[in-house]
Amino acid sequence: MLNFVLCDDNQAVLDKLSKMLDSIFMQHNIDAEVVFASASTQDTLDYIQSHEVNVLLLDIDFKSSKVSGFDVADEIRKTNKEMYIIFTSVHLEFILVAYQYKTFDFLPKPVALEKLEDTILRLMDDISNSKKKKTFLELDNKNTIINQDSIYFIKKDGMKLVFYTDTRTYETYNSFNKIEKKLPKNFVRCHKSYIANMDRIKGVEASENIISFDKNNHMFCSIGPKYKTKFMEELKNYGNIENHMDGTYK
Repeated sequence: MLNFVLCDDNQAVLDKLSKMLDSIFMQHNIDAEVVFASASTQDTLDYIQSHEVNVLLLDIDFKSSKVSGFDVADEIRKTNKEMYIIFTSVHLEFILVAYQYKTFDFLPKPVALEKLEDTILRLMDDISNSKKKKTFLELDNKNTIINQDSIYFIKKDGMKLVFYTDTRTYETYNSFNKIEKKLPKNFVRCHKSYIANMDRIKGVEASENIISFDKNNHMFCSIGPKYKTKFMEELKNYGNIENHMDGTYK
């Protein structure tokens, strides 16, 4: 799921943008939602620093604050180069300055539904097709796109694939082999029905053939006998093993 955040000092604008986005998501079956909307630049920055945010629609001129949208974007870009930022403003003279902040688009106010829709659809194409956006995985042909870094493991359940992530589970009808070919090297087959994300492993109980993805063992999958030797070798050779030393290795 893609998480959208809105920041504008006009509550009516926030409400309108939120409704238009919901309409676009529904019409085009886009797996996304507006997770936060605020008139405060500081509250917006605080939220972004503590939550996963994929897209930010950001006003430039905040009449009630000395902080501009450019200041917010500058602060974000210090630590996050990948977030999509879409500026909105009545001041068209800001367009050239806006693109200095790796801006995806600039929408003149009042924002028209047709223009917003075009921008969102281009954004989805960019996520799906750009080689630079490898952190996103397209699950099917229905615009279901998730951040692959959020995946703990993938389970084959009959004709379905179930993706267990840090926010929710996703189900899709797809081929295990096709998905496996799309995944980066940190995803390793550990069982005939499971693929594990090595980056999310917290521990391995080799004697019990269990991989845990959290300290309380609430999120776990199995190691199959056929895959165990190869998986354990992959685990030991994968990057810095200290990243996984929260668990038990035998």
